[in-house]
Amino acid sequence: MLGDDLLWFTTLAELERVGAAAERLHIAQPTLSRMLGRLERRLGVELFDRHGKRIVLNEFGRIYYEHARRARSELDAAAQAVADLADPAKGVVRLSFQPSFGSWLIPQLIGGFRRGSPRISFTLRQGAFDAVVDQIVDGTADLATVSPRPSANVGWRTLLAQPLALAVPAEHRLASRRQIRFAELGDAEFVTMHAGFGMRRIFDELCAAAHIRPRIAFESSDLGTAAGLVAAGLGVALLPLEDPTPAAGSLSGIVTVPLADAGAVRDVGLIWSATAPPSDAVRRFRDFTEDWARRRGGIQMPRR
Repeated sequence: MLGDDLLWFTTLAELERVGAAAERLHIAQPTLSRMLGRLERRLGVELFDRHGKRIVLNEFGRIYYEHARRARSELDAAAQAVADLADPAKGVVRLSFQPSFGSWLIPQLIGGFRRGSPRISFTLRQGAFDAVVDQIVDGTADLATVSPRPSANVGWRTLLAQPLALAVPAEHRLASRRQIRFAELGDAEFVTMHAGFGMRRIFDELCAAAHIRPRIAFESSDLGTAAGLVAAGLGVALLPLEDPTPAAGSLSGIVTVPLADAGAVRDVGLIWSATAPPSDAVRRFRDFTEDWARRRGGIQMPRR
């Protein structure tokens, strides 16, 4: 069982649905079922218990999966070692990130890195927090910048911490406050991000800690749009205080009031797979971000 065989079996074992695994692998579902049948006949045992459309690894399958997973990891490491030896200065980094980092953080990181490693290229993808973390877990991305720190089993390196603030319309009753506690906002109407986005997760955690059930007026998938809705007087929003994007309050008609709550910060970091071996290009970029953050004391953001 080598190469592609390891891929289809471990994918099937992890998803536990033939249809979902076939879609992930870009093969026909009947083909995948036949491949599984041939493997089980060769071994003389069934590897899965069938429950309708769902399949679950049994005792035999769990043993086989652990060995297959380790074999796949070793083959991936071997392929990367050969590629690095053939051309150590060249490679590709698959980098994912949340949209709010696309206009400043990602260009700064890549720009600084490429000055020393111009032959290493990048493929970029952006998406909501949950989607970006999933890309790291399923191996479709090598590295990602996210906030907050995920609960998934991934590597993490802090890049910076952004204080959080409440964005309110300029004429709002809270606009003159020097700071505010989240528990004081029980009667506010909020503009929030959609579920699955990092700022929404931070917002939900702050609400839970303050014991308030928020009234949500609007949901958005973009911090700039949320800021615009606040400027139009349609609610208040939780936003990063130190952020060079328009979401940070540079829009006219918005005032940002710092939060006084302990831990009211947006931790921004780099994540990677805790199990997949990194290529030389990925390792170089990861090391660069560590050195960057250490030398700068956090990523330097442009002045507004």
